[in-house]
Amino acid sequence: MSATKSRSRLTVTFTSDIVPSDAPAKSKGGGQAQGGRKSKVWEYVALATVPLVLVLGNSMLVPVLPTLQRELGISQFQSSLVISLFSICAAIVIPFAGYLSDRFSRKAVIIPSLIIYGGAGILAGFGAIWDSYGVLIGARALQGIGAAGTAPIAMALVGDMYKDGQESQALGLIEASNGAGKVVSPILGSLLAIIVWYAAFFAFPAFCALSLLAILFLIKEPKRQQEPKPIRQYIQSVKKVFAKHGRWMISSFFSGAMALFILFGVLFFLSNILEDAPYSINGVRKGFVLAIPLFGMVTTAYITGTVISKNGVLIRLLMNIGLVLMVVSLALAIWFNKSIYVFIGLLTVSSIGTGLLLPCLNTMITGAVEKSERGMITSLYSSLRFFGVAFGPPLFGWLMNISHRTVFMTVSILSLIALGLVFFLVKPGKQVQ
Repeated sequence: MSATKSRSRLTVTFTSDIVPSDAPAKSKGGGQAQGGRKSKVWEYVALATVPLVLVLGNSMLVPVLPTLQRELGISQFQSSLVISLFSICAAIVIPFAGYLSDRFSRKAVIIPSLIIYGGAGILAGFGAIWDSYGVLIGARALQGIGAAGTAPIAMALVGDMYKDGQESQALGLIEASNGAGKVVSPILGSLLAIIVWYAAFFAFPAFCALSLLAILFLIKEPKRQQEPKPIRQYIQSVKKVFAKHGRWMISSFFSGAMALFILFGVLFFLSNILEDAPYSINGVRKGFVLAIPLFGMVTTAYITGTVISKNGVLIRLLMNIGLVLMVVSLALAIWFNKSIYVFIGLLTVSSIGTGLLLPCLNTMITGAVEKSERGMITSLYSSLRFFGVAFGPPLFGWLMNISHRTVFMTVSILSLIALGLVFFLVKPGKQVQ
């Protein structure tokens, strides 16, 4: 009897019509997968507009700095402050913007920031028309405050919206968009200067308006699962992040800031020497020449972001290769800076190295922290990157007054320091978080 009972078992199977929240919904005709891909493409486009607008705010002015200097009767140092003060103000305000985005929401910070950024662009344009350096530089400082809540917060938003391979791909696209802005902006700035030299200032609001509409209507921010932490607890959480990851994170912060210091310094350097003999390259031609190294960076950054996924071994390899390329090319530029073709080629190799480095750093830093502290950590990283951008033009200008060789001796040593830090201290696991 007992044997019969043991063989007679009732199998019960439960089915449910409830679809898990993380499962993709199917539409009639099975077209949802394609619709989902289209939705992702538009999300990527909307997110990419934010760093693009940010870059245009600085890089589009690089070709017109010599003209601005002549028109307003100011020194080379004062003209470099048009770039640097913008970046310094952004660097100071970025951590506060990061905290606010963690406290409230990412879009609640990005949207008003774009409005401030665009409005201050109009004011800067009027400062140029009135020949008022004070108004222009004050408006640039205000633009920097607006810039603080744009690309750094978009990077945190990517971390909220995507995971794994999609996250690194989106971050790679953001870095590529950043680089694409750098490629297009010198050409665009040169073209706008044909109309009138200060036209670039009035172009910012149009770009800001397009980005604002894209963020408003194409981005749906994920709902927060937890209540925001009190500020004391929030600060303690950030401290714990640095206690756990500080060694590699600080090295990564320095390397990212150094890469952009070199990139913007080189742009300032080129913009100033190309107009002089023996090159005598002006206007749109100069914009195209400035775009060549940047094109190498943007192409490399996009490909890097697409292929690295969360592969820690590949990330480490590409970071070190990128920094080696920077060290070697910048060191060679100490001696080979007379031929414009060789010189631009070396700077392009350095920019390719930057394109390998930055998406890897972005992926590691964004993935290292929880959502509740992500805005602050990515903002601190972006803040240091902005300081790199800020000090590039004035320090390169000062070094240029010593000698061109001094410029490239300095940046090759900085690249070598970054390579040492990354090689010995930044060692991600096989799979990045």
